[in-house]
Amino acid sequence: MHTTLVSAEQLKDLRQTGERLMVFDCSFDLASPTAGEEAWRRSHIPGAVYANLDTALSDMGVVGPDGRVRPHSDAASGGRHPLPSREKFAMWLSRVGFANDMQAVVYDRNDNGYCGRLWWMLKWAGHEAVAVLDGGLAAWVAAGGELAQGDEPAHFQSNFTLGPALRRLVGTRDVLAHLEDGRQTVIDGRAAARFRGEVEPLDPVAGHIPGALNRPWNENMAAGGLFKPAAQLRTEFEQLLAGRDAATVVHHCGSGVSAVPNLLAMEVAGFAPTALYAGSWSEWCSDPSRPVAKGP
Repeated sequence: MHTTLVSAEQLKDLRQTGERLMVFDCSFDLASPTAGEEAWRRSHIPGAVYANLDTALSDMGVVGPDGRVRPHSDAASGGRHPLPSREKFAMWLSRVGFANDMQAVVYDRNDNGYCGRLWWMLKWAGHEAVAVLDGGLAAWVAAGGELAQGDEPAHFQSNFTLGPALRRLVGTRDVLAHLEDGRQTVIDGRAAARFRGEVEPLDPVAGHIPGALNRPWNENMAAGGLFKPAAQLRTEFEQLLAGRDAATVVHHCGSGVSAVPNLLAMEVAGFAPTALYAGSWSEWCSDPSRPVAKGP
């Protein structure tokens, strides 16, 4: 079973041995929401199911007159990419034919910036056997992996059954309640300029949650979009935490998507699973009564 990262060579072996397996392509482009699926149609790992961030991995609800997303009442989080309920997610997994006895492998074309969302959601749904393809589609191609084009044949519907959540989701109320009591350590995965409040291209308010630490998600990556070695990641996170208890860590970003590479990197480094604030900055800053900090 692969539960964090899987190499291109390991994925080749999984495919050759005939193990029960489903591969998901999670490529996406915030500036062009149709670009990921178009790229999947042009080339993908044979058999890969396309997992659209907006329609499969988020409960986008409706857009209000102010342009903000209003999630459905049963969504598991707010923010720009609200998490669907576990039940809705299980229905989507069943529709695409994913079953509880399958190994899942997720990848993208974005240096692992998007596929971690599905990795985390499967863990949250109680499914342990899910791993990120280290290096994404580029690593697959570099390893001589074959590619397919066009749509894939539909899979027979399965009956994916939810299990106890294997990863912890926290909400805005939780983060706010522990803002100053030392029982949480918030790590913000956005770019440093956004964290400092110098620019904000996506949300109406610039800045960060008071007391948060900043680790831009792409700092986990080495050349070629591969994750850095485990020992290096552990050293870097220990330096960031500076003595804080890793068990108190809550990850967030702009909308709960690019926070996951930090969460995954900590697990690769040998830390126990940490929590995700999926609503992230986009949910936090939607209420002007919540405190905002700027600067380092």
